[in-house]
Amino acid sequence: MEKRALLAIVLSLAVFSVWTYFFSVPSTKPVQAPPQAQLSSARPVATPVAAAVKVPRLLPAAAAKDITVETEDYTAVFTSQSAALKRFVLKKYTETADPHSKAVSLVAEDNAENFALQSAAVGFGVERGALYHASAEGFKLVRGEKQRLEFTLTSPQGLFFKKVYTFSGDSYGIGLTYQLTNGGSQPLSGTLQTVFPYRTVPLDKFSRFEANGAVTVTDDKLHADKIDKLAKEAKKYETNIAWSGFADKYFLAAVTAERDSIRTVNIQNTSRNYVESIIASPAVTVNPGETVTVAYGMYFGPKDLDIMKAQGHSLERSLDLGWFSVIAKPLLSVLKFFYKYVHNYGLAIIIITLIIKVLFIPLTHKSYTSMKDMQKLQPKMAELKEKYKNDKEAMNKAMFELYRTHKVNPLGGCLPMLIQFPVFIALYNALMYSIELRHSPFMFWIHDLAAKDPYYITPIIMGGTMFLQQKMTPTNMDPVQAKMMMFLPVVFTVMFLNFPAGLVLYWMVNNILTIAQQYYINKLVKE
Repeated sequence: MEKRALLAIVLSLAVFSVWTYFFSVPSTKPVQAPPQAQLSSARPVATPVAAAVKVPRLLPAAAAKDITVETEDYTAVFTSQSAALKRFVLKKYTETADPHSKAVSLVAEDNAENFALQSAAVGFGVERGALYHASAEGFKLVRGEKQRLEFTLTSPQGLFFKKVYTFSGDSYGIGLTYQLTNGGSQPLSGTLQTVFPYRTVPLDKFSRFEANGAVTVTDDKLHADKIDKLAKEAKKYETNIAWSGFADKYFLAAVTAERDSIRTVNIQNTSRNYVESIIASPAVTVNPGETVTVAYGMYFGPKDLDIMKAQGHSLERSLDLGWFSVIAKPLLSVLKFFYKYVHNYGLAIIIITLIIKVLFIPLTHKSYTSMKDMQKLQPKMAELKEKYKNDKEAMNKAMFELYRTHKVNPLGGCLPMLIQFPVFIALYNALMYSIELRHSPFMFWIHDLAAKDPYYITPIIMGGTMFLQQKMTPTNMDPVQAKMMMFLPVVFTVMFLNFPAGLVLYWMVNNILTIAQQYYINKLVKE
């Protein structure tokens, strides 16, 4: 929906530019896995154990129990059933702009089939849903602290299986290590699976679910698979996988590879209003008297560029800012820079809009001057069109001579305006998908720059400024064409009614600055 709206804007601006050109006069580093949990050359680490190794013979857990891990950033509730994650709540983010509304939950499940990070060791006798022994009842971490949570069981084949989560009080990153010790007399082989179900129909219709789906980086390329397409067709990735997970508009939950620990990712519909991602390791062989470890990283947190970059693994690529992301991401960084000083993202938007307008003054001035020169030639061009109306080739040749004689570039008025489009589109995407604007107030009645203006005041003002801008631009269009162009502000106003207030603010301020600039240039031309 948003991409179609953006395309409509681009096409409308293109049409407006062409008409104007021809007819007018003057737009924290990742949590590291424990030392033993390393892979080399895509092979699980094998550590010899004494020949008389004693593998603990654990009794089956009597019943599943919950273990709560809390940091200053999140609360995570794990369960001893499949050593899985049943709830993950972000403390610093709420579902609505009301600070007293419920906190954002990236995982919230009560059905054991849908717990996140379920484990299975295919070929080792460790099945999904198995009951584990937990090493702790729960704990709370502060900044600077690290802690481990271990889940263990012994399989019927004599394999001692340990699943270790590593937490840091400073990070949204979590380490995950599988450790397999073979206390039997025969080699054991198989693969490790980490299973992540994802709800296709959110329980609550919050705006962050406007864009959600599976995201995977493989072969240094981001693959975004929308929920509706996954419901029809499964996806499989099996080459050079950096990470895989699920994301909505503002948040990401992902499993990252440590030294090629992800061999395949299968994402499929499970027909229970869920899609399921199965992340599989390379083949693992554990010889008698040997311990093998396979390590992963995880991230459950906001799609904040700085936070994700600190985690590594190119997680920041999950923030897809469209065709011109190479421009959009620096603009977003500049926006955050100004916020540090003004402490208001609305003011930061106004500042960056002003800077962009100033940077484009030379281009805009050149564009308007060129269009003014073209307007002066309109009578002579009309004469040539009438004279050679039956001979297009002769008319084009005469037009070229006219341009050359008067030193006018026919593209001089259009190209400078078109060059600005990538910047406008990049900033559009940066404001549309930036978590920084989410629930960020501006002033007066605008309490959330990522939500629409509740009273539609700014979109109406934006449309009015666009109308005034066009009225200040004299044209030689006939009445029908003039009415068509005057209808453009109405189209934009309707489209912007439900756009984020931050985006409307940018467009409105840009229009106001354009009006001031055009007034000044027109005054210079008259003088």
